[in-house]
Amino acid sequence: MTQLPVLEVGGTHVTTAWASESGDVEVVDRVGLNNAAPADELLALLVEAGRGLLAPPGSVWGAAVPGPFDYPSGIGDYTGVDKFQSLHGVDVGAHLRRGLSAASVHFINDADAFGVGEWLAGALRGCRRGVAMTLGTGIGSAFIADGLPVTSGDEVPHLGEVHTIRINGVPLEEIVSRAAIRATYRDLTGEWLDVKEIAERAYAVEPAALEVFDDAFAALAEAMVPVLDRFGAEALVIGGSIAQSRELVSEYLAGRLTLPVSISPDPTRSALVGTAHWALQGGGYST
Repeated sequence: MTQLPVLEVGGTHVTTAWASESGDVEVVDRVGLNNAAPADELLALLVEAGRGLLAPPGSVWGAAVPGPFDYPSGIGDYTGVDKFQSLHGVDVGAHLRRGLSAASVHFINDADAFGVGEWLAGALRGCRRGVAMTLGTGIGSAFIADGLPVTSGDEVPHLGEVHTIRINGVPLEEIVSRAAIRATYRDLTGEWLDVKEIAERAYAVEPAALEVFDDAFAALAEAMVPVLDRFGAEALVIGGSIAQSRELVSEYLAGRLTLPVSISPDPTRSALVGTAHWALQGGGYST
């Protein structure tokens, strides 16, 4: 299978790799970045990282980036968020094409890339309809139908983004996210710990830690049950930093849902595979 040069841009890093639709991935580098940096600094870093792949001039590239972003045009739209604000209105695609001597750069939402990759070579393989979620600093989501992300219509939340859902008037991200879990634990105990440490205490059957996870995933299940039913999802796969506490996620979330729930062993690999597939197909969102 054809391997393509791909970039996977996160809030604190950019991963460069050669990847194919079949699931073959060769990660070349993972470079830290400051998402509050000026646009010229961010663009220079992306180009420098990409050049490390030594892709021939005229190559087709794939790039997974977080939203808000105008994916068909390759222009940043970072309003109302705390990261990459300097890229608002910037033609990122033009800079990458020029800096990498690329024939084209096909952009895809990072959560959608993860979902497409899981559909091709992961937990959603063989499903006509499946949902992928990332749980970490925020909540990412992808609703995949026959290999394509669905981002509009009555079957999915606004823009296909679960974080737009509210529970009792509260945004879901304020209940289920790294910041939310940390804050809830601090309110209960007075201690300011990271999720990994809270999870370790939950494994040790500390009541406060167990309560935090139980409440968070109860809210997530309450939000997701009608969404999954409406979409007709056959399976749910979860990635992200919180999902690393796989036993807790399985116990507190999977037991509340009626469809199969899997924890992705390597979300970055899935995102790279999905990005390569997207670029090979020429991009394009289902409406």
